[in-house]
Amino acid sequence: MPLRFPSPGLWDGCDYAGTVVALGAEAAAQGRFKIGDRAFGAVQGSNLSDPLSGAYCEYIRTEPDLAFHVPKELTLENAPSISGTAIATLGIALFWSLQIPGTLDTPAAKSEDILVYGGSSTLGLLAIQMVKLSGHRVITTCSARNFGLVKSYGADLVFDYSSPTCAEDIRAATKSALRYALDPFAEAKTLRLCHAAIGRTGGRYCALEQYQESLCSRKTIKHELVMGGAISGRGVELPDPYGIPPRPEIGVWARSWYRTVQSLIDQGKIKPCPIETIPGGFDGILKGLDMLRNGKVSGKKLVVPMVELK
Repeated sequence: MPLRFPSPGLWDGCDYAGTVVALGAEAAAQGRFKIGDRAFGAVQGSNLSDPLSGAYCEYIRTEPDLAFHVPKELTLENAPSISGTAIATLGIALFWSLQIPGTLDTPAAKSEDILVYGGSSTLGLLAIQMVKLSGHRVITTCSARNFGLVKSYGADLVFDYSSPTCAEDIRAATKSALRYALDPFAEAKTLRLCHAAIGRTGGRYCALEQYQESLCSRKTIKHELVMGGAISGRGVELPDPYGIPPRPEIGVWARSWYRTVQSLIDQGKIKPCPIETIPGGFDGILKGLDMLRNGKVSGKKLVVPMVELK
C-alpha cells in the first residue's frame, strides 16, 4: 500500500513490540502500563496528520488504550505475530463491515459460514480464530501446502485458491448460502472468487485493500473497504481511497474491543502465528519488505528486531 503514495519525511511501519521506557502524565495516571512492562500493538505509519507515528524505529509513541500487554509465555519476537494491525482491522471488518452475529466472548446462537480468503496469512490466521470464537464455521482458501496450518488454527473447510473450481466448490459446500466474505488482498481474481462463492441471495464482501468497484457486478452484495487505522476514531490523512474520516464511535468501541482481545490472549484463546526473524535492524526491514513484494512470505510473520533482544 505505501508504494502507492510515498511520503518522504514521515515514519512508516505499523506492528511493534517492545518495553515501556517512559510514560506521559495521562498514561501514568491511567495505570494500565508501568515502566518496564512489555507491550505490543500497532501504530499508523505514513500518516500526514501524525508525522511521528510509525513503527520502523527504535522508540515509538502509542496510546495505552490501543496497546496490549505481552503475556509471560511469549517473547518479544513472538508477540507482534498476533499483529496489532490485524486486531484493529478485523475488529472493524468482522463486526462493523460484515456485521457477523455474535462477539468474541459471546458466540452467536446460530452458526454462519464465513469465508476468509487467504487463511494462511498473518491476518487470515487471526481471522480464523476470531470467527471461530464468535461461533461460526470458517471456510478458507490457501495453497495446498498450508492446509494443515490453517486447520490447526481452527479452519473447518479449506480450499485451494489455485483450483479452477474453487468458488464452485465453496458454493457447493455451503449449499449456495454463504453470506459473508473477507478478502485481505482485493485483487481482481480474489474479488471475483469471493463474489462467485457468495450464495444466490447475496451478502457482504469486505476488502482490506483497494479494489475495482467495476468488478462488483452483483447488486445483492454489499461491498466495502476497511482500514485498520480507523480504530482510533480520529481518522487518517492518506490519499483516496485510503484516507479515513474521523469516526469517534469506533474509537469509543475500540476500548472495549482491545480489553476483550487482551483477555483472550491472556487465556491462550488467541495464539500467535509462526514467525521468521530477520536480523540487521533497518537493513533487515528493507530485506523483509523486498521479500513481501516478491511473494516470498507465506504462513508466517516477518519480525525484525531493532535492538538485540535479551
